[in-house]
Amino acid sequence: VGCVMGWTPIPGMVLRESPFPNRLLRGLYSLGQHLLFPSYWATDCLLDLKETTAERRQRQCCPRCPLRALVTGPLLLLLLILSMPVALLGLLLWLPLQAARRPFAYKHNMLSRQPAGWELPGTGQAFSFVSANVCLLPNGLAKNSNLGQIKQRVARIGQHLTQGEASASFAGPRSHQFDGEGGAGPGEISAPFPPDVDFMCLQEVFDQRAGARLCQLLSPFYEHIVYDVGAYGLQGCCTLKVLNSGLFLASRYPVLAAQYRCYPNGIREDALSAKGLLSVQVQLGSAQGQRIVGYLNCTHLHAPIRCDQLTMGLSWVQLFQDTHAQHGDVVAFDVFCGDFNFDNCSSGGLEQTHDIFRQYQDPCRVGPRQDQPWAIGTCLAVSTPEKLKRTLEQEEGRRTYLAGPILRDGRPDPSAAGSPWEGRRIDYILYREHPAPISLTTEVEKFSFITQLAGCLDHLAVGLRLLLNPAPQ
Repeated sequence: VGCVMGWTPIPGMVLRESPFPNRLLRGLYSLGQHLLFPSYWATDCLLDLKETTAERRQRQCCPRCPLRALVTGPLLLLLLILSMPVALLGLLLWLPLQAARRPFAYKHNMLSRQPAGWELPGTGQAFSFVSANVCLLPNGLAKNSNLGQIKQRVARIGQHLTQGEASASFAGPRSHQFDGEGGAGPGEISAPFPPDVDFMCLQEVFDQRAGARLCQLLSPFYEHIVYDVGAYGLQGCCTLKVLNSGLFLASRYPVLAAQYRCYPNGIREDALSAKGLLSVQVQLGSAQGQRIVGYLNCTHLHAPIRCDQLTMGLSWVQLFQDTHAQHGDVVAFDVFCGDFNFDNCSSGGLEQTHDIFRQYQDPCRVGPRQDQPWAIGTCLAVSTPEKLKRTLEQEEGRRTYLAGPILRDGRPDPSAAGSPWEGRRIDYILYREHPAPISLTTEVEKFSFITQLAGCLDHLAVGLRLLLNPAPQ
């Protein structure tokens, strides 16, 4: 079940960048988008009239601010009405072209600085992953998360995602034990992003212009980028999709194959977005004439129907890997990450005992409803203030700024009131080992809760660094 859409390059062939096989279809698709844009822009601007907390405070200082809605609202509504015939023409062009569109765009930018290919047998190798929900929706929809100003936020996000190496040079040690905890672990609260992140997996890059801008900002640092992921219109899905999946993946290593699948059971506010699973196979090096490969699976689950989607996701991952594996492949890592929209601390969560936690390892988890003492939540209750890193190292700060455990109906969980407050951890990076001709041992070197994007997101980014070594013979 679900929309199965992907493309695999023939050996020696570079993955085609455009989602369309020729210029004619690409041009017609672009024309359809331009015809739809005036209505899209007017709708977004109307929704953008809703105020964020910061805008409400500004209005209190500037009495003339309410005039903006009174004057621009009717003008935008008039533009929307006048643009509808043009939008209908664009829709008639845009919808059928989805059948010819591959469900992602790919950018390949040749860089002078490329990671050295890993060869086995030999020394070990470390790989670094980051996952973040960046809330890059159209401005009007982002206001529901108390965020807006997408142009400014995407510029700040792109800048911070690529500053890890410079920040690390003066940041010093960044691992901290929290109040009342015993025993240090691999967890840390980090202000900057880790240096030399190999794989960047993002969610909620829904706005196409923001996705293109983010791709432009990251391409000087990541040679391979998969973006604008998702099936639009009625192509392969049960309902009309006007937003893509929001998934975005940047890799320093070559992409061998990529596949996207759409969850078929989206409901409520998620029904119009093509949320799904992006699976990618990358080449890391060679071992005795065989490939060393890695698998990355990035997703964003629907809040009410997560168990079914996790089950579908596991079966899709296995099908993708069975399809693209070659005899003798050495699988260095297999990572499953993203915004799962559930935590391991709230009571009554069926997802906490899902089979995914038997197949994959969660470095932050001890068992159902029990996390490692160094793990903290990633779901922020409000837009974060300055110096969030220092604040989250204290339990009182976590109680103030991290959303707490909830019941199945979404109400706060009263049983968690007196327990150590770690917050709701809904952003995950899981991994598993594969048997291979050359066995590898996997060690979690570091797991990071990253505060660099404070003020830009309503989530904390998370990072994982895996150290892989050939197992002793």
